[in-house]
Amino acid sequence: MTTTLQDTSPIIIAHRGASGYRPEHTLAAYELAIALGADYIEPDLVSTKDGILIARHENEISETTDVASHAEFAHLQTTKIIDGESKTGWFTEDFTLTELKTLRAKERIPQVRSQNTPYDGLLEIPTLQEIIDLVKVKSGEINRPIGIYPETKHPTYFQSIGLALEAPLLATLTANGYQGANAPIFIQSFEVGNLQDLSTKTDLPLVQLLNNSGKPYDFVVSGCVGVGVASPRVARRRHRTYADLVTASALEEIAKYAQAIGIHKNLLVPRDNNGKLRSPTSLVIDAHAAGLLVHVWTFRNEDCFLPLDFQGNPQGEYELFFDLGVDGVFSDYPDTAACHPTLQW
Repeated sequence: MTTTLQDTSPIIIAHRGASGYRPEHTLAAYELAIALGADYIEPDLVSTKDGILIARHENEISETTDVASHAEFAHLQTTKIIDGESKTGWFTEDFTLTELKTLRAKERIPQVRSQNTPYDGLLEIPTLQEIIDLVKVKSGEINRPIGIYPETKHPTYFQSIGLALEAPLLATLTANGYQGANAPIFIQSFEVGNLQDLSTKTDLPLVQLLNNSGKPYDFVVSGCVGVGVASPRVARRRHRTYADLVTASALEEIAKYAQAIGIHKNLLVPRDNNGKLRSPTSLVIDAHAAGLLVHVWTFRNEDCFLPLDFQGNPQGEYELFFDLGVDGVFSDYPDTAACHPTLQW
């Protein structure tokens, strides 16, 4: 059994709140997550038209709100290119906060989580400030600190339309007393450049997210210098993928600007084409050697998400990853994670 980097119990990060039990990114989901034992709650952050940070997994909101049923917003339906992909729907950056507050959340995957659909139409879209206010109240009520784990969504895109996420994020955190490397917060991103920039402006903990496929989108857009001309250094960066960022040498580079990596489960324990687990990689060992914490995503109870090895046994999947020494897990079901005997709160 491998120990965690700091020889402490792994943290439980409520992925979009207790999203197995309530529609994701709602105050109800976050509040329940805290009650079920989460150490951190995770809001994905996007911007409104008036520059307010709100919690949505994507800036296109037709899958997670009732916006399509609001005739007064029909004219705002449009098609945009987000991180190189064409998306049609309604986008947060086209709404003021006041307008978004008239919408209500709904379950994103009702075919899997029908138990959440009774809450459709009842819950507002929360702002980052409202989430922080909830955390402050609940931390006091249960007499233990609850952290927040915000993700900057599509930072290159929001920068390109004049609604950069980083400045309002840092301003909100500073105003609420989040300061220093030991503050109960991690700031995460799938892109590299905005984390590197943040590392020069804050000493709050930063997390480099790493997917099991693709590449950071800022690597894609940084390839061109001038009119269609790429410098050799930038061209090399453009062609780097997430797979290139999990080597021992790349992890040492990440450690220069971040304190943790947030990794897809398959980067640590790959699956074969049939969904059966293969032998673990050395990623935890290599990351710990570089001084990086390792947080793993995403743990879910439903068999459609579980590997063949743990069908009907989500606790077994947690045990496997805890034994590999991970420092934290993102979970839709924080109570399942909290049941593991190594975790205490």
